[in-house]
Amino acid sequence: MIDEYFRAIDALLATSPIVREYDVHFDKRSLSRGYLRGDVIFQDESLLHVREFVSIGAETERMVYAYHYQRADGTLVFRYDNTPHYPDLPNSPHHKHVESGAVVRRSTA
Repeated sequence: MIDEYFRAIDALLATSPIVREYDVHFDKRSLSRGYLRGDVIFQDESLLHVREFVSIGAETERMVYAYHYQRADGTLVFRYDNTPHYPDLPNSPHHKHVESGAVVRRSTA
């Protein structure tokens, strides 16, 4: 199960025309759980740092995640994560950091 998830992520990155290069490490923890961490560099030199601790069952559960996307000059575009450091936000611990520095509710869409 987790092997299939890892293969799908790797195939998506390998075949995407907007990805210039990527360095993502996959760590299988059990048949259904795993951790991935790495960087994706896009054709415009923007960068996505990604980390997920995933459990695969009837549904895919991202138990821990962070997706940090920045421009080529290093300025933040957004970061989604579920670190529980904003407990008063609706939908906590899920939230989004935006370029202005604000932290907002992560949409569920």
